[in-house]
Amino acid sequence: MNARMSPAPSSPPSSPATLLVLDAEPLPRLGRLTGRVRIEHADESSLARKLPHADALLVWDFTSHAVRRAWPGEGPRPRWVHTASAGVDHLMCPELAASDTVVTNARGVFDQPIAEYVAALVLAMAKDLPRTWDLQREHAWHHRESQRVAGTRACVVGSGPIGRAVARTLKALGITTALVGRTARTGVHGPEELDRLVARADWVVCAAPLTAETHGMFDARRFGTMQPSARFVNVGRGQLVVEEALAEALSKHWIAGAALDVFADEPLDPDSPLWRLPGLIVSPHMSGDTIGWRDELGAQFVELYECWEAGRPLRNVVDKKRGYVPGH
Repeated sequence: MNARMSPAPSSPPSSPATLLVLDAEPLPRLGRLTGRVRIEHADESSLARKLPHADALLVWDFTSHAVRRAWPGEGPRPRWVHTASAGVDHLMCPELAASDTVVTNARGVFDQPIAEYVAALVLAMAKDLPRTWDLQREHAWHHRESQRVAGTRACVVGSGPIGRAVARTLKALGITTALVGRTARTGVHGPEELDRLVARADWVVCAAPLTAETHGMFDARRFGTMQPSARFVNVGRGQLVVEEALAEALSKHWIAGAALDVFADEPLDPDSPLWRLPGLIVSPHMSGDTIGWRDELGAQFVELYECWEAGRPLRNVVDKKRGYVPGH
């Protein structure tokens, strides 16, 4: 069986099933499900009360940690939870992990948009575009030389669909790219090779899931292994990076620059020193959010719901112990 597929729940949902949506604005467009599914809505204050009465839960507010707080330990609970995000750390708790509830994610929607965003960051840093914009605002004509990206090396950490899309896109720019995953296999290096590859890389891109093993993986020691000319990009999860260590690495010129699209605490506090850190590009968790992305997420959920409703196997089933959808 395909590793991304899982047997459907043991029994089909009742008719009509109750779908509970953890809301965020704008609300999801559920198309064909309208009128044929009993749809109820919840916010963080009402989620715990409504969860035991739902057959399925759509976590539309994928920035919320309400599911972790509200998930029932014993008794009735949804048989299926879908999150409109690639990461599942915001909803996973011991009770959910131990239950027979199936969890799926939005794998496949964000891969190429994030890869394009990473490529844009790489080119922006190589061509010194942030400085160009600063000089333009100052009306200052200051000629510089920029870096050629073709022929440089990249280490992409995270071998899921997003990491693979990033690797393909960087290779198209002429960058020699090494992909690092949880286990070694054809085309993927194992974690035991990470330090060696990071030490050789001009670009280190983090696109890994957040698990117990990856939490804080980019710390002072790892930044210390990088070349002084290297740049670091994080489009995975904020907690993969020890932000104080990154700040020190940039301040002491251990590395040449960095770009963060995700942070340990979001939104980033207006008083955070990261805003003012030289050599750091800050963006507000937007690398995968292209025009129409919410409609894609809604359409993906409708397709999954119809599979679940018909008792067919679901795609994008998360291994709840690992915290991500297993690869091939």
